[in-house]
Amino acid sequence: MKNPPPTMKKGLFAILFTFVCSAAFAQYDPKALEILEAMSKKYKALPSFEAAFSYTLTNDVEKINEEFKGKMTVKAEKYRLSLPEQEVVNNGTTIWTYLPDAKEVNIDNFDPNSDDLNPSKFWEIYKKGFKYLYLEDKTEGGVMCEIVDLVPEKKDAQYFRVRMNIVKKDKSIQSWTMYDKAGNRYKYTITKFTPSPKLDDSFFNFDVTKYPGVEVIDLR
Repeated sequence: MKNPPPTMKKGLFAILFTFVCSAAFAQYDPKALEILEAMSKKYKALPSFEAAFSYTLTNDVEKINEEFKGKMTVKAEKYRLSLPEQEVVNNGTTIWTYLPDAKEVNIDNFDPNSDDLNPSKFWEIYKKGFKYLYLEDKTEGGVMCEIVDLVPEKKDAQYFRVRMNIVKKDKSIQSWTMYDKAGNRYKYTITKFTPSPKLDDSFFNFDVTKYPGVEVIDLR
């Protein structure tokens, strides 16, 4: 096998260096915990919310730079997540994953204890299985943010780091970025936030009858 070109080597070394440094310096930082607790308290106090966001996938080695837009609506354990290629609907018991291009919907039981990132509990992920470290105060998009890194305790976790930008003034989440070991960075930036919209519980059910021709794959 041929050796990778110098530019790819540099990219791979940079990814490895970041991974090692994040793991080495991550801890249960009391300043980071204070920021995260304040942020969590803010969102827990809301009965519901809607958030529009931009989603960017970048990989310097593979020269990937893709951007999409999405929307998430949350009410307690329930959520509806709309992305260009899929829609995920969770009523707190059942979760539907609708794939428009494939014309199929997968139905499964919702497991609140799953390690998967849950839009209705994202502001609480630091409480289980993560170390956390305050990095700095930094202006992002004209807003002063407190930057906190979360590093999973499990070495085989899907992501080796989650970086959170938390608005210093009101402890809201401005953005978060997830890093995986393949060099991919997934950044979610909140572009519009609506607190406490009135939402009927039926909004968090997926009515298959409204999607004629869709294949139903029941995994329960």
